[in-house]
Amino acid sequence: MSVALSFLGGLGEVGRNCAALEVAGRLALIDCGLMFPEEGMLGVDLVLPDFASVLARRGDLECVVLTHGHEDHVGALAYLLAEAPVPVYGTPLTVELARSRIEEAGLTTDLRPVAPKEWVQHGPFRFMLIPVSHSIPQGAGVAFDTPEGLVVHSGDFKLDPTPIDGVPTDLPEFAALGRQGVRLLLADSTNAEEPGFVPSESSLARPLYELVVESRGRLIAACFASHLHRVQQIVEAAVDCGRYVAFLGRSMQRNVAIGEALGPLRIPPDAVIPIEEVLTLPAHRTAVVCTGSQGEPFAALSLMASGDHRWVKVEEGDTVLISARPIPGNETRMSRVINGLLRLGARVFHGDNAPIHVSGHGAQEELRTFLNVVRPKAFVPVHGEYRHLSAHAALARQMGVPEVVVCEDGDRLVLDGAETRVERGAVPARQVFVDGLEVAGGGTGIIRDRRHLCEDGVIVVVVAVDGRSGEVVEGPDLESHGFVEEPAPVLAQAAAVVAEELAAMSGGPPDLEAMRRRMVQAVNRVTRGQKSRKAVVIPVVLVT
Repeated sequence: MSVALSFLGGLGEVGRNCAALEVAGRLALIDCGLMFPEEGMLGVDLVLPDFASVLARRGDLECVVLTHGHEDHVGALAYLLAEAPVPVYGTPLTVELARSRIEEAGLTTDLRPVAPKEWVQHGPFRFMLIPVSHSIPQGAGVAFDTPEGLVVHSGDFKLDPTPIDGVPTDLPEFAALGRQGVRLLLADSTNAEEPGFVPSESSLARPLYELVVESRGRLIAACFASHLHRVQQIVEAAVDCGRYVAFLGRSMQRNVAIGEALGPLRIPPDAVIPIEEVLTLPAHRTAVVCTGSQGEPFAALSLMASGDHRWVKVEEGDTVLISARPIPGNETRMSRVINGLLRLGARVFHGDNAPIHVSGHGAQEELRTFLNVVRPKAFVPVHGEYRHLSAHAALARQMGVPEVVVCEDGDRLVLDGAETRVERGAVPARQVFVDGLEVAGGGTGIIRDRRHLCEDGVIVVVVAVDGRSGEVVEGPDLESHGFVEEPAPVLAQAAAVVAEELAAMSGGPPDLEAMRRRMVQAVNRVTRGQKSRKAVVIPVVLVT
């Protein structure tokens, strides 16, 4: 019985991690993540996987299995479950982080926390979560016992020898699976171009403490809201230096509450104050832990950098720690935030100028070790841009993996006996945009239209015509937005050309569609000739 794996996102990009495993005609999703928009995605709030192939078979969808609680792995769940409510499995922290997002969307669903290293049976799917170390507690790889053999997914991982929570990547369990025989391995490729090993998360304790000790004004620290290990270390350093801590940002406050309730986060209760009380204490006695480490426009740190935050005003002598590196595509936004903070007089430390961040993804030697432990028959690199997938594939070939296949979004991998077959572009895998509260469709058309509006502007042309003769009785009136700085001469010339075109069409009942088409063509001829620009033209014909 063949087994298939379709990639809906996460291959060739950072984010949208989602794959559909098919066994006996039934489907299980591995992760269901989103991606934050890149700089050129005008007006887009979120980017989702393309669920079209799954929703077309929603009756076959059995469940979703989550590897960990980062947004790029769980953030799209609400959009899927609104159309196809199915059980969702994951570690206790993972499902609680997912629950908060799902309930925000007004949905209820069947969330099932499972213990690691225990086999779970759901329909034709038998799977087990295996602990891995990552930049969030309770990360996991997942092993599926299929008719074609073991299919193992690493999740996001690194080989941290001294993790904050004392839970390292369980190499002995992965080795045991390797001895049984792993038919297919899917593994995290994010740092496949980086040589050596990634430093331990605990290596940040001393540099963070030293920077906090040296701080004389208010301390402001930004990191991912889900990076509870990093939050723990920042809070410990601040409390040790006699500071009270306030959490800022809805996702930060929510995740800290979940982390404290489930145990991964341990904060002295008398050390935490509401954000409103920060203003009543001396600056050197306070620390603010907030969101905004990726330069998100409305996140707390971005608002502080622009001087627009309601509670926190950055002042001369304050210290800002940005304990993260920009996700590819966010570099410009993050640079803008850093510049704004520096202009306000703050000292700013970030991953490029201070040792206050380490990656949660394994580098080359860790990936080699993992491959050597699992020893798969076939390997597909996942999670990363194509360059990362390609680099990871090269490592696997060096390690002697018999079959190495680089797939991309939309590909379908089929395991059929000894054959590993790739069907390129077998399933839809467009980027699906969320615009405000609505899913705005997929593809690049909407972005192309918005870029056109942004670059060339819009011209509205209004005329009133006689309903019997088609003659113009008023107008043409032209108004532009974002076209050129001094549009009046060009618009006057365009109005004259439109009037000539419409006069030539008069003499009977007006053909409104033809009139609109001629109006657009006339305006475009003038704007291209005068300004070498082709604005978006909106023709309006009123019949009197």
